Amino acid sequence: MWLRNQTSLADFILEGLFDDSLTHVFLFCLTMVVYLVALSGNTLTIVLICVDHGLHTPMYFLLSQLSLMDLMHVCTTIPKMATNYLSGSKSIAFLGCATQHFLYLSLGGAECLLLALMSYDRYVSICHPLHYTVLMSRKVAVMMALTSWLGASLNSLIHTVILMHLPFCGSWKIHHFYCEYPAVVKLVCVNITVYVSTVFISTIVLLLLPITLVSTSHGFILHSVIEIHSSGSKRNVFATCSSHLIVLSLWFGACIFSYVRPRSQHTPLQDKVGSVFYSIIIPTLNPLIYTFWNKDVAKALRRVLGIQITQ
Repeated sequence: MWLRNQTSLADFILEGLFDDSLTHVFLFCLTMVVYLVALSGNTLTIVLICVDHGLHTPMYFLLSQLSLMDLMHVCTTIPKMATNYLSGSKSIAFLGCATQHFLYLSLGGAECLLLALMSYDRYVSICHPLHYTVLMSRKVAVMMALTSWLGASLNSLIHTVILMHLPFCGSWKIHHFYCEYPAVVKLVCVNITVYVSTVFISTIVLLLLPITLVSTSHGFILHSVIEIHSSGSKRNVFATCSSHLIVLSLWFGACIFSYVRPRSQHTPLQDKVGSVFYSIIIPTLNPLIYTFWNKDVAKALRRVLGIQITQ
């Protein structure tokens, strides 16, 4: 039967990332090591920012939200992939697939918005340092975080509800290791040109607005840096912005590769490679780039470890 009854909530089949060859066993083990690094790095970042009063600033509050998003992102996709690989099962329940789709899309969208707002924080701290406490108060930082979470969740909820109410055909086999939109939408057996166009437009908006804000913020920052005469001050500004620019380039580059290309140009291998990059690699690199190269965080880590040792 080519068209299944959606009310039965039958299972989808996830193709997965790895097979039983020795090379893939090694790659699976490597992926799990990277996953554990991502878990420990982001958890440590969140805990450190929470317990050290020296990091109770809007900048580090937003950084803790980014780490929380990365932590949830890897937990949304990797445990199910690992469970299926180890058990030999490839199934995921209909509701489980819908939940996974909603979570990864919410977290991805929230991270796009948050990274843009973090660029605004950098702009205020460098270009308007005397007004920083007013323009970037604790209340403003909380509102930024809530805007990122709620805006992305609403967008994800709409897309997930529409997608999961469309009829799916054939074996319901998803050529991916989790329920990502480009792989799931290929199973739909009705004309979805209008829906795909709508998703494409919303994706462009969700990426274009943050990229515009990021470009504008760093344009003003660059202008301020040019006017600085002290070479030491210039180095400090570049050190502050370089980590953020690296993360921005990695994240938005991966999102554009996965979601802005026409659907006809997507292949299962390309979708998997792109997803591995932004669902595993980037959440692992973010705490290393943002946190452990940061002098304030390094000092806070030494303070916390010192307290634990004396106790």
